[in-house]
Amino acid sequence: MTSLFLLAQTEGSPAGSLTLVDRLSAVWNYEVYSAAGSAVKLNQILIALLIVICGILVAKVLTQMIARRLSRLDRLNRHAAHFIQKIFFYVLVVIITLVALPLVGIPITIFAVIGGAVAIGVGFGAQNLCNNLISGLIIMLERPIRLGDIVEVDDHEGQIEEIGNRCTRVRRSDGIDLLVPNSSFLEQTVINWTLSDADVRGKVSVGVMYGSPTEQVRQILMEAATSNQRVLKNPEPVVIFEAFGDNALIFDLYFWSRITRPMDLRKVHSELRFAVDAAMRQAGIVIAYPQRDVHLDSLRPIEVKMIKDES
Repeated sequence: MTSLFLLAQTEGSPAGSLTLVDRLSAVWNYEVYSAAGSAVKLNQILIALLIVICGILVAKVLTQMIARRLSRLDRLNRHAAHFIQKIFFYVLVVIITLVALPLVGIPITIFAVIGGAVAIGVGFGAQNLCNNLISGLIIMLERPIRLGDIVEVDDHEGQIEEIGNRCTRVRRSDGIDLLVPNSSFLEQTVINWTLSDADVRGKVSVGVMYGSPTEQVRQILMEAATSNQRVLKNPEPVVIFEAFGDNALIFDLYFWSRITRPMDLRKVHSELRFAVDAAMRQAGIVIAYPQRDVHLDSLRPIEVKMIKDES
């Protein structure tokens, strides 16, 4: 602020005669930067920022209206409408910035002078921001994930709700929103359940007691799958006699189901297990549980004593 007072004094005003208006005027007209004969004052920067902020708000509302109209078109899916909205928003922001600067008297050529300093600042202070911004554009172009896809990221399972400028919002099955940096989807392993289609294979395992009728077990599992409306008929369900386990005969029921939410496959698993349990009980087939036979090896008979409790 000392430089502002000196500026006012050099214009011919004694130090003691500086009024509040003079001081505000000195601040308002303070020269922030000057290079190659071009000066940038504080009032120009503030007015340019105000124009850019208002323009961004208008651009955001306008692009949202365009996205809603595009989403109503049958030939355009939700992801394409979102991509067009983002690209159109970025173009509007660039145009507003290029118009706002000359409008307040800031020449565009001044950025050629300070471009090196800005590049260094971006390189050191905004690496992650630029990385995530560019990653977001790559995601929208290559489409490894799309709006509505069900994904697994770092042991978190959820549905893609929004692909933003910096991060992607994933809504988990418990209702919690997970914010994942865009770069994580390109640098880490991500499981996308619905990238090519919404058909996902599930498996239900059951172990029955040794001596149970294996063919009847297979029929029960197939009937449970074919009678469930969530299970696809094509590809058809398959029952595999997996192994002779330690405590049971292991059967695996493989099936395909079409999912739209992260909990859909778990619901199908639960419905099939309920149906299999009820059918097994009705058929008298015992679902096995862990058992252990203990053999005592002794050189002499084990002595057993009965002691009377005198308490």
